[in-house]
Amino acid sequence: QVRLVESGGGLVQAGGSLRLSCADSGRTFSNSAVGWFRQAPGKGREFVCAINRSGLSKPYADSVKGRFTISRDSAKNTVYLQMNSLKPEDTAVYYCAADIIYSDYVSRNSNDYDYWGQGTQVTVSS
Repeated sequence: QVRLVESGGGLVQAGGSLRLSCADSGRTFSNSAVGWFRQAPGKGREFVCAINRSGLSKPYADSVKGRFTISRDSAKNTVYLQMNSLKPEDTAVYYCAADIIYSDYVSRNSNDYDYWGQGTQVTVSS
């Protein structure tokens, strides 16, 4: 059974950093593209970034480009999201998701993702 567990969220001041982790207990990451999405209060879920199976393709939303970095550690079945220079508008619940796929394609569309974590809250104070 696939189970994704996010961790690393919290409260941070503007300009600070956090690193989120997404661990896969079901060992599906080897056959998955993995994405991070976020949802702020009163808003829809939005794409943040993703990483394909090989780790060579890493699309980012324009709003986080240059500040956030996604990476994966296949040996640990874990994907990380390093978030630097955080802004109050980054405040949201962050979700990781796995798209089981047997190619190097990576999607920005949340509808393409098969499994989701429970989310972790990130709050950035001004």
